Amino acid sequence: MASKTGATRLGVAKTYKMYVGGKFPRTESGRYYKVLDRRGNTLANACRGSRKDLREAVVAARSAASSWQGVSAYLRSQILYRIAEMLEGRAAQFVELRMALGDSRKRAERDVNLSVDRLVYYAGWCDKLTQVFGSINPVASSHYNFSSLEPTGVVGLLAPEDGGLLSLVSVIAPVLAGGNTCVAVASGADPLTAITLAEVVHASDVPPGVLNILTGYADEIGPHMARHKDINALVHDLSEGTGRTALEREAAINIKRVIRHGASNWARAEPDPYRILDTLETKTTWHPVGL
Repeated sequence: MASKTGATRLGVAKTYKMYVGGKFPRTESGRYYKVLDRRGNTLANACRGSRKDLREAVVAARSAASSWQGVSAYLRSQILYRIAEMLEGRAAQFVELRMALGDSRKRAERDVNLSVDRLVYYAGWCDKLTQVFGSINPVASSHYNFSSLEPTGVVGLLAPEDGGLLSLVSVIAPVLAGGNTCVAVASGADPLTAITLAEVVHASDVPPGVLNILTGYADEIGPHMARHKDINALVHDLSEGTGRTALEREAAINIKRVIRHGASNWARAEPDPYRILDTLETKTTWHPVGL
């Protein structure tokens, strides 16, 4: 860009921060990387998260876990619906962002609209899970035997690398709907959509620490996430040849539940309540008859 004096002006690219514990901190490592637009120009900078950033995000998620699990399913439903409302209000911003990253306007608008619809869908399931998937089990004694659903706890999530708002919402919403807290690593190719979504979440009624988003590279942060003993489940869509086997082996060492969605076409895949069940545990309670 040329100034009035004819000198070339160097533009200042925004550096997007991460989202941890309801705040937007910089990475402790001081590292960042460039995010390019469809023409190969620098669109913005993104923090390159580290192992320490992951630890701090897990602490925030664990601190928020008991209160988020303890809120009523109805309130959790209302909070997810509020995210959908806020996202609808900022739809134009997300469309422009997706277009800068290479999507056509039609595809970008569909991505955003389906994301809003998906949040509404999972919001509706929050207070229906127990009725649909819980049960009273027949037993050969004078007891009631109840099966009920409980959150797994802190869920680590490697966002789909194809980027896009819809893929991110499709993996985060079921985790939150089930009462879990989440530490998500954004797509390395598209961290801006994830952090802009964090701004929407921050302006909604989501308690601090319930959703934490790190930017950086999955092949760097993923192994630390798999090894971390205070993360109860790991969700990813890695394919063979991308470190999947090593990641799942690390998770198995500390008996971490691993959910792999596979390379899904999120625009065609119907939302599914069984995705909520992926990060829930079935607990059984016995109660004597007559008491």
